[in-house]
Parts: sequence; structure tokens; C-alpha cells
Amino acid sequence: MKKWLITLTAVAALATAAVAAAKPVRAAESFQPVATLGTSLTTDQKSGTLSTLKGAAGLDTVNELTVTGDTLVKYLNPSGSSFTSASGVWSSALVQKTSDGGINVKIVPYNNVNNITTITADQYRNAALTAGVTNANLYITSAVKIDGSGALAGVYAAFAQNGQTLNASQIDAAQSEVNTLSGITAENKDKDGYTDKQLNNAVAGMKKDMASQSNSGEQTLSQNQIGNIVDSQLKVNNLTNIINNNQRTQIINLLVKIQSSGALKSSDFKAQAQKLATSIQDSAKSLFSKLSSLNTQENRNFLQKVWDSIVSFFKAIADWVTGLFN
Repeated sequence: MKKWLITLTAVAALATAAVAAAKPVRAAESFQPVATLGTSLTTDQKSGTLSTLKGAAGLDTVNELTVTGDTLVKYLNPSGSSFTSASGVWSSALVQKTSDGGINVKIVPYNNVNNITTITADQYRNAALTAGVTNANLYITSAVKIDGSGALAGVYAAFAQNGQTLNASQIDAAQSEVNTLSGITAENKDKDGYTDKQLNNAVAGMKKDMASQSNSGEQTLSQNQIGNIVDSQLKVNNLTNIINNNQRTQIINLLVKIQSSGALKSSDFKAQAQKLATSIQDSAKSLFSKLSSLNTQENRNFLQKVWDSIVSFFKAIADWVTGLFN
């Protein structure tokens, strides 16, 4: 009887241990917030940057990580950048995992000045999504005027420091995405009817549609299928007449690269893309409400009537000219 009780106790202990081992550890609980600080910061700038980031995140203590030229080479050069070990780094980030809520980015002013000159908050968010980041708050700042690449490399390094190394192919695609979207925004910055939010909302929607149509990466979408997705989202975001053919091709090539990176195969990718699109829309409700009103059936019918009238006018001219020679 005693042996039987001992055996039963041992079996129960093993079963309990097995259940505990099988229970997943929540990423937000195991991930320690990390402040990634550029190696080129002076002592005062480092202190100010750390204080700025912790204040924005509402944290008293965080782990620290120094981002160097070697960090830039490791994470950014595969996508075409040309950093070296001697490259300076000033832009910094604080990475905080959450249990849900999608990817959120706040570019925090340093001494009341936004010194991130190129990468927008929504571009950071889309890049993080492609790289494989899920449910995280990212705070970005810089003590000097800089494009913000160092902060993004720091985000990737922060995940590696927490034992959650991101896929290299996805990081490569994410960096290509930043270069592509920031370039398109720069080219269209003075055009009426264009905003960076429209472009990033469109791209987030494209990612969501790709994940849906590919069954989360189980099927490979053709370039033509991806092109149709691009055109659909450009139309929804009222960008059809703003994004030129070259920019459209850049977006298609980018999405092909994202698909090849394996990003779509993540079980969270579609949901995170949807959360990102919803969040972008919520951050500019008046803009997207206006775009929604422009895409009503009534307006589409009106535009179709205008187009039909134009076609009929030129057809009438062609018929009249043809009649002159009959």
C-alpha cells in the first residue's frame, strides 16, 4: 500500500510538472523592458535620453543596451545599407512587450524637439510587424537630428537580448519596407491628397489581405495576385491617382519580398496587421472618414457617369470624322 502511494505521488508530481512545462510563458511576462541607447551619445545625452524614454513609458527601471556601428551592420546592411563599425548612433528606443494591443509606436520629443527626421511612427510600426514583432510598445527618441535607423536596429537587438531573436529574412524585408515607404512619402510630401498615414494604412491592409488569401502563407501568391491586392488597397485609401507606376511596382516588389521572408506564416501576422490598420485609422479619424465618404457607391457611380460621358464625347468625334470620309 505504501509503495502504491509513493508511486501514485510520483506520477502526480510528474503530471503536474508536465502540465507546467506545457503551459506557455506569456511573452510580456518574460520580456524585460529594454532601453537601447546610441553609442555616440554624450554622457549628458545618454542620461537625458534614458530619462526621456522611461518617462514616456512610465517606467522607473529598465535594462540597458548600447547600439553600436556593429549593431547597424548586423541588422541594417543586409537590406542595402552601408554602415560600418565606426558608424555613429544617436537615435534610441525603449521596447516594452504587452500581452495584447498590437504594435504601438510613439516618437518622443527630446527637450521638446522631435529629432527623428525620416522614419515616421507608422513606418516603424509596419517595419516591426514585418520583422515579427507582436504586441509591443516602442518609444523612439534622439538627442540630435537623425533619420532614426539606429532606433530600429536597437528594437531588433532588444528582442535578441531577451532571447526572442527575430528572423533575419524578415528583418531584411522590414528594412526594405522602411526604405521603400519613406522614399515614397518623400516623393509625395507636397502632393494634395497624400499622407503617410494613407500609405501605411494601405500597406497594413495589403499585408492582412495577403495573409488571408495565402491561408497564412500556406499558398504562394503570384505577382499578379499581389498586384490586385495593392490596387485594391490603394483605391480604398484614395491613392490610386497619386501613387505612380514606379511606386506601385516598388510596393509590389516589397510585398513579394515580405512573402518570401516567411512573415505571412506567423499565426499572429494577420491579426497584428488588422490591429495596425485599425489603430492607424483611429489616430486620424477625420482623414479616414473623409476617405470612406469618397468611396461610397454614389460617388463611384458619379465618377463612372463622368467617365462614360468623356468616352461618349470622343466616340462621337471619332464617328463624325469617320463620316466625313464616307
